[in-house]
Amino acid sequence: MSETNIEPSVERAQELVENASAVLLRIEKCSTAISREKTPRLVCVSKLKPASDIMALYRKGFRHFGENYVQELIEKSKILPKDIKWHFIGGLQTNKCKDLAKKIENLYAVETIDSIKKAHKLNEQRSGTDYPIINIYIQVNTSGEEQKSGCNPSECLELAQYILTQCPNLKLEGLMTIGSIAASTSSGKNQDFEKLVQLKTSLKQELNIDLELSMGMSADFEEAIKEGSTSVRVGSTIFGSRPPNNGH
Repeated sequence: MSETNIEPSVERAQELVENASAVLLRIEKCSTAISREKTPRLVCVSKLKPASDIMALYRKGFRHFGENYVQELIEKSKILPKDIKWHFIGGLQTNKCKDLAKKIENLYAVETIDSIKKAHKLNEQRSGTDYPIINIYIQVNTSGEEQKSGCNPSECLELAQYILTQCPNLKLEGLMTIGSIAASTSSGKNQDFEKLVQLKTSLKQELNIDLELSMGMSADFEEAIKEGSTSVRVGSTIFGSRPPNNGH
């Protein structure tokens, strides 16, 4: 990834801005319909897309972008504007916490913390830098699917307490989940989203903290907003289909 490829073509820039603006409009309409005081945040999921795509949206005021792979995020953060607010939303290995904490100054959030070990490592590695505190979302496996990352809902209270009391370089901002395909395509309420809302209520009672909810992607973000999501992660609806991940 080099400096030469961060300039989008006029046609591609127009396409991306139109797509992202259409998603924003859907978010706003959905929020208005249920009388939400605050419109949910849009995180544009730019994984496996070129830096030029991000620049196209950046120039129209978009700032929150989500990436799934640590090395790709590091490379993009080096060449793109420093006021971008990067969200790491991919599965996180403990041995990658150092790179995230040390190499990405404008890392806004890590949305995939699911263990005390990972929280400890990320906090430890951010220490000693003059970089901002990292916002943390605890990823919860609300669907119970074995292939999915995320802690068990029963483990969430202990993890939240640890971040609040033992991690001065981290700020517990919210909870995150990925709804199952079955729940996202059912006609009724999404049970996976409902579980996260219930967990938020429980943690508020236990810890006196009001957490954000990151849930909803291209296929189900409107349902997620109806259920209470405050941040949605939308990729393919904005950027189109992705290439193979080439061994990331």
